[in-house]
Amino acid sequence: MAGNNIDIPGIAVVGAGYWGTNLVRNFAATPKASLRWVVDVDADRADRLASGYAGTSSAASYAEVLADPAVDGVALATPAATHAELGLAALDAGKHVLIEKPLAANLDDGRALVETADAAGKVLMTDHTFCYTSAARYIRELFKSGQIGDFHYMDSVRISLGLVQPDVDVFWDLAPHDLSILSFVLPDGLRPITVSARGADPLGIGKPSLGNISIKYPNGAIANIHVNWLSPVKVRTTIVGGSKKMLVWDDLKPSQRLSIFDTGVQLQEDAKERHQRLVSYRVGDMVAPALEEREALGRMVDEFSGAINEGRQALTSGRDGLQVLTLLDATQRSLDAGGVSVGVEE
Repeated sequence: MAGNNIDIPGIAVVGAGYWGTNLVRNFAATPKASLRWVVDVDADRADRLASGYAGTSSAASYAEVLADPAVDGVALATPAATHAELGLAALDAGKHVLIEKPLAANLDDGRALVETADAAGKVLMTDHTFCYTSAARYIRELFKSGQIGDFHYMDSVRISLGLVQPDVDVFWDLAPHDLSILSFVLPDGLRPITVSARGADPLGIGKPSLGNISIKYPNGAIANIHVNWLSPVKVRTTIVGGSKKMLVWDDLKPSQRLSIFDTGVQLQEDAKERHQRLVSYRVGDMVAPALEEREALGRMVDEFSGAINEGRQALTSGRDGLQVLTLLDATQRSLDAGGVSVGVEE
């Protein structure tokens, strides 16, 4: 991907709802981008949001914005079912594209977006915001440096009361966060091989509002993800176990988001028979590293601008979004088959 020499890319945010409002705020705040447009099918809503930021215009016409040569990149914060159509239109118009998770509503649409962006030489970035948190970045470096050792397991709980989404089930709403974190922090080359999932619909809305995903890796490791829209309490906790160290990430605990334990379980190999082998436990120190408290979304919009300006792939590229889609696709196939284990497509 060739460099573009765009010092400050012009950005249009499409979708003036909850997430679009957050994107607008961050693009307006960063010196690395210039917020040009806020677009929404509700013209009044777009105008209300844009009016709070000097130099930003509003529009209900997507085509009008794509025709503006001052717009270098488009950030989509719209329903998942619209991502492919809007993203492909932007790429065809010569724009770089940032898409809110999930990348697309299905695997085929995700592939079309990635292939089109590659052919056009444009940045296609997935808004995997949690990958830009200080905790995720720290965990990624722990794995890279070998301090965690071999990956053994991940247990993640992402539950709260609502919000029940009208267009997707709980898996497509919440699980992309954990799936993207897995892809981001684990060593390169460690790809999942099977997925099994079970969901429940106690509300009778025709789609799961709570459930579990179990992902297996070729080294025998397993990742378990629990998602739920119906919990009376909000929990955002991830536990990672390795052969050398283990860690707990509690995203709702600002004073100690990450705790690293020098703890492990070892099997003594000196016994002649397997059943005679002794298990030993190592319990060492716990360290809570000081992490920079910066809004992850601010880092994410800076990464989009940097990728455009430098003509490179984004840290969470379209292909990363496609990896998450492959796991969501496998999750759906497992649910449809009654929870059986299914293979992950490449």
